[in-house]
Amino acid sequence: MEIKNKVAVITGGASGIGAASAIQLAQKGAKIVIADLNEEGLNETLGKIRESGGEAIAVKTNVTLEEDVKNLMDKAIDAFGSINIVIPSAGIFKDSFMVSPDRETGKVKRFMSTENFMAVINVNLLGTFLTLREASKRMIDQKWEGILFTISSINKEGQIGQLNYSSTKAAVALWPKILVGEFHAKKVKDIRVVGIAPGYVETPILLGMKPEVLESIVKDVAIGRLVKTKEIVDSIAFSIENDAVTGTTLEISGGVISKGLAK
Repeated sequence: MEIKNKVAVITGGASGIGAASAIQLAQKGAKIVIADLNEEGLNETLGKIRESGGEAIAVKTNVTLEEDVKNLMDKAIDAFGSINIVIPSAGIFKDSFMVSPDRETGKVKRFMSTENFMAVINVNLLGTFLTLREASKRMIDQKWEGILFTISSINKEGQIGQLNYSSTKAAVALWPKILVGEFHAKKVKDIRVVGIAPGYVETPILLGMKPEVLESIVKDVAIGRLVKTKEIVDSIAFSIENDAVTGTTLEISGGVISKGLAK
């Protein structure tokens, strides 16, 4: 599928992979609909797209609310006439051990709160579900060719302190296989589903870490550096343009080594 003139709906568009995807796909001629709760970040991304001559709109959206997501999809269609590319990049993390006993007493001193567990589940899992469901309903009804993405993580393999986050990323890594199977069973031929699982990406959060902490992360990456955001978006663009890529999750990690093996 060609990217030029296709309509891309991207959540988490205020920063990170969502913003980078919006900007780079706009440069390739896609019409962009970005969503986020962060209006300042949304407007910044929108400004960059329009300054470069791209077409885009921004819609403030809480991806955990069904009505917000429905409104997002309807606004995309009102603005540009279709939906072809869907990237649910909205995601959060609230890390902690499930339970943390005190070293001296052996009694549990801290634990992952139900609120923090469910916040990550709601944004990363429910938000992705609502985004893909509402987009695919409209794409199928109108027979629009397209591709749905899930944004997973290399930590889908498991990461201590990320019981909530890793669980969501393991789940969405499976969704391409399930959804492609469901589409095939219902004779939906023109919608592909691809997962993207980034490793440690060159984001402000990582770059702002203490040098010794960042060094400890990079030493376990085979390519010897963080993955560039552009490399993630290049993989998304490759998936859009290659019609044979579907029903799978691509790991873009630079080779994260864990216990001697690429994770």
